[in-house]
Amino acid sequence: MNLRLTKNNIRFATATSLIALLNGGQVFAQENTVEDEPLVMEEVVVSGIRGSLKDALNVKRGSTSVMEAISSEDIGQLPDVTIAEALVRLPGLNGTRDRGNNSQATIRGLGPRLVLGLVNGREVATSEPDRGIRWEQYPSELISGVQVHKSQSADLVSGGIAGTVNLNTVEPLSYNGPQFILRGGPVYYEAGDDIPDYSPFGLRGSASFVKQLSDKLGVAVGLTYQKQKNGFPSLQGWAYNEDDAGDIDGDGEIDFAPWGAQTEVKKLDQTRYGAMGVVQYQASDSFTLKYDVFYTEFDITENQNQAWYQNWGNWTDEFGSYTDYADYEIVDGSVVAGTVNDTYVRNVIAQYNQTNSVFLTGLNGEWVGENWTVEGDVSYSLAKRENIWNSVYLDNDGAIQTTWDFRAGAEPYITSPVNPADVSNQFVAGSWNDGPQHLRDELVAGKLDFSRNFASSTLSSLDFGARFASRDKEFDAYNWWQDGTVGSIPESLLSNYTMSGIVAPPLLNGDFDEVADAALGGIDESLAAEDVLAGWRVKEKVLEAYVKANFERDLGDIPVTGNIGVRVVRTEVDSFGKETVDDGEALDVNVKNDYSKVLPSLNLNFHLTEDKIIRAGVARAIARPPLDELRAGRLLNTTTEVPTGSGGNPTLEPFEATQFDLAFEWYFHDEALAAVSLYYKDVETHVGYLTEDVDIDGTNYQIYRPANGDGGTIKGVELTFQTPFYFLSEAFQNFGIYSNYAYVDSSIKEFAPENNPLDASGLAKHTATVDLWYSSGGFEARLGYKYHSPFTMIFGWNPQDLITLESEHVLDFSTSYQINENVTVRLQVNNLTNEALRLYRDGHEDRLARYDEYGRRVLVDMTLKF
Repeated sequence: MNLRLTKNNIRFATATSLIALLNGGQVFAQENTVEDEPLVMEEVVVSGIRGSLKDALNVKRGSTSVMEAISSEDIGQLPDVTIAEALVRLPGLNGTRDRGNNSQATIRGLGPRLVLGLVNGREVATSEPDRGIRWEQYPSELISGVQVHKSQSADLVSGGIAGTVNLNTVEPLSYNGPQFILRGGPVYYEAGDDIPDYSPFGLRGSASFVKQLSDKLGVAVGLTYQKQKNGFPSLQGWAYNEDDAGDIDGDGEIDFAPWGAQTEVKKLDQTRYGAMGVVQYQASDSFTLKYDVFYTEFDITENQNQAWYQNWGNWTDEFGSYTDYADYEIVDGSVVAGTVNDTYVRNVIAQYNQTNSVFLTGLNGEWVGENWTVEGDVSYSLAKRENIWNSVYLDNDGAIQTTWDFRAGAEPYITSPVNPADVSNQFVAGSWNDGPQHLRDELVAGKLDFSRNFASSTLSSLDFGARFASRDKEFDAYNWWQDGTVGSIPESLLSNYTMSGIVAPPLLNGDFDEVADAALGGIDESLAAEDVLAGWRVKEKVLEAYVKANFERDLGDIPVTGNIGVRVVRTEVDSFGKETVDDGEALDVNVKNDYSKVLPSLNLNFHLTEDKIIRAGVARAIARPPLDELRAGRLLNTTTEVPTGSGGNPTLEPFEATQFDLAFEWYFHDEALAAVSLYYKDVETHVGYLTEDVDIDGTNYQIYRPANGDGGTIKGVELTFQTPFYFLSEAFQNFGIYSNYAYVDSSIKEFAPENNPLDASGLAKHTATVDLWYSSGGFEARLGYKYHSPFTMIFGWNPQDLITLESEHVLDFSTSYQINENVTVRLQVNNLTNEALRLYRDGHEDRLARYDEYGRRVLVDMTLKF
């Protein structure tokens, strides 16, 4: 492009927004001068990431509410591995690592249950039991952009109190990048390097083709493949004995101890496939039709070596204590380190298999007239998950002594003078098999939107429309116990080894199929029995309608734009499950519920100057309850003095909040931003687990189940600063910074533990990102730092498993070089300092829940563009 500039405004430097901080962009020519006379600059070609960065700032700048954007000029140029890795670098966003990959996202101190995920503006089915999207399911190579809406608007799909994340695929008729992109290379996972019978090398590749067959017809096709070999070691502390603990130190006070712990190595083999297709047809100057399809599949195989250290719980009965502690360290009534003389060790050789898939498709048509715009959209999505855990239990003969220390501030460890993985001392105890479990989520949706433009000086347009969605999610589970067929198995099938990532005795190793054949005669899935109380099905219908008036006028000398509107939402729930009373016959139970909510919103944008904007917003918002917590099944017991029970709660009301936003954005350079954003949310109701009085057929039960409880307030501030160092000397012209900091304070609490409730899931008081980058002559380098303070999270699929993620400091490095306009090579090193993941229980940092060492991840790849 040719740029005609004056001396005072030429500040053309390198990329300064989020995407460049995560991937390499290219700059072929750059000029910098300080003359006053107009001049014509030589042609400057900006491709790949640099153009994407500027696009991202332009999207944010042109928005009508508070939001963040990630944009990709070329398909396939978004960050590696997961979309979550890009999301967590945005202001006020955090992520949780699963198997070393960022997976789910939190926004503004609220957890994934309050984040709504969309694809191409559509709500989608998910393979999680609630509503959450695991962002690693979506290959970043097939995504062209992301918007994170932090404030509400009447035309936005309801459901995201924390925020709404929308992933976009490419639109062929608007695409200006290369037609064909081929990308691939090996990935090295350091943590798997010393795992026996395992390779730490994976592979990542993608191909995309986008072509405008004519001015009226465009097509896009993308394929991805990823093989992850991200095996790692882990040390896991079990829950504490809170029911029948004894007094270890004799001071008359109960001392709580963990029931035990386990060490584990996961020999992970994760394969992800992805495919995307888009056909866009402009039938006339006024009508455009687009059909898109997206499929992704995620297969996980984990060969697991585990050692269970049991009998630490200091449990007692009328005869005394049943744990022999030779030494101990007690902090605030909790045993956090000690030596146990009578530890029983169970070695477990297991295999876990899981397959997730998501299929999305939709048809969108838009007609644009002189004053009217009409858009219709219909979509279908289907998500599936199947998983099973098979195991062989091998017990040591007799108890051994173990010493353990799980205190915060140091690496946890377990030691023993005896090798519990001695191949000559293993006796078959049997096999527990959890699964198969099946989850299926189907969602059909449609919407019709109208917009009428006006020549009025104040009312610029009126938007209105309606949306419907019908969702059907169901889950079933099986399990069985299988006795061993022999007392012991040949020693030749077993070996043992130690891992450098954790301090613990050796683990027992063996080929799972061979060990299962020798110990059990093979895994017999015909023994699987359905756990009918675990199964559930929830049908949900949502009907929404909205009207929104867009306006623009001057307030003195200040142009003001904005919108005011209201969205009305009606939700109907139909829940199915099984009910038992006193372990009797399981009977069908069906519960219905419905609710309607009115959600007004107002957004104002004060354009102080061409580069300074103040945004303000106020709105009502909801997030519908997690689908698995709407299950109807329950277990009832009338044999106690007061009848009790447990189960789900189909009558849950949604999370509700009134929220306020105020932001100032200063675009002080074409590729620079300084911004501050304030927000306040009054969350009126929260969902967690409580014991409630429930009348069932005339009997009053105390049932432990999900319930609506008190909410609270949440308030925070976000600061963003990004710029190339154009204002420094010539030596720094090719350097720049991207940075943000967020502070959150909240009175919202989870409902557990009862005596000391944890902060709301997702609440990290402090979050910071600082990325320094260099770009010149086709060469780029980036050093990125991400920090968050501790926050509560739900680990796994059980919403009752609330634990705290310790603060993390993660450092990444990437560099790339563009050999020519068609070929780029790149090196990325993630988790440069090998930051471990540490989780703790009950708000007590010395009560270890999990310690994982994922190691460094190194990617080397090449990109070809034509």
